[in-house]
Amino acid sequence: MRELRYSAPASVDEALECLADGSQDPRILAGGTDLLIQLRAGARHARHLVDIKRIPEMNVLHANARTGLRVGGAVSCAELVEHPAAGDLFPGLIEAAALIGSTQIQNRATLAGNLCNGSPAADTTPALLALDTTCIIAGPAGRRELSAAEVVTAPGRTLLADNELLVEIRVPPPPRGASDAYQRLIPRSEMDIAVVGVGASLVLEDDGTCSAARIALGAVGPRAFLATQAAFSLVGGPIDEAALEKAGTLAADVAQPISDKRGTTEYRREITAVLTRRVVADAARRAKGNV
Repeated sequence: MRELRYSAPASVDEALECLADGSQDPRILAGGTDLLIQLRAGARHARHLVDIKRIPEMNVLHANARTGLRVGGAVSCAELVEHPAAGDLFPGLIEAAALIGSTQIQNRATLAGNLCNGSPAADTTPALLALDTTCIIAGPAGRRELSAAEVVTAPGRTLLADNELLVEIRVPPPPRGASDAYQRLIPRSEMDIAVVGVGASLVLEDDGTCSAARIALGAVGPRAFLATQAAFSLVGGPIDEAALEKAGTLAADVAQPISDKRGTTEYRREITAVLTRRVVADAARRAKGNV
């Protein structure tokens, strides 16, 4: 039987010391909802699990209109979903976090883990991209920042080195007239992964003109990505039927889905257009309430 070491450091520096010994093949254990399954299936290997749940800095959770949202790397999705201010400020991100697995899984799964697992179908990743999120990364050379859009490079791969740790996720405060939304399609009513996931954030002026927009797509490419032209098409005018139709078409144009048992390429492109229209309409409706 192969020996598996377990550590529960009390600080980020102690965690980095654990990660520094590459000969032990260390892996970060946050919620473990993906990692433990991957280890059991042989998809990943580790001889040292570094549990970060006991590090106070990794459990920071603050949300307010002045400073935005700060989510530590070990904060569970359930904690985030139940935060009284986070849902008012960032309803789309909360929608995405509330869709991950069951209640039991949400009590273990983390926002940072959902991002760093690198799944193209991760629910919270498009929502984070839509909100222009920044990730604080700690490593032996100090700390650095990456946008959420930069973190994942390919399925299961990120820009984080093996000896680095995602300490905190930061979402900037929403300006007046801003809001967001997230929706996905799954092939059955029970827990499943997204066939398509779309996140959007908008800022509306007093007269209803859209002054800023971001749209992010998930499960229709090797990683979640921003549909820049679709978002740009919304800026400078009202969010009406013509604007929704154009944004949906442009989003579908940049989707690069595969065909598999959950849907064909053509089906996923059509769903991308439909969900983009719906998500942008939801974000606009919420933004009007914040003008």
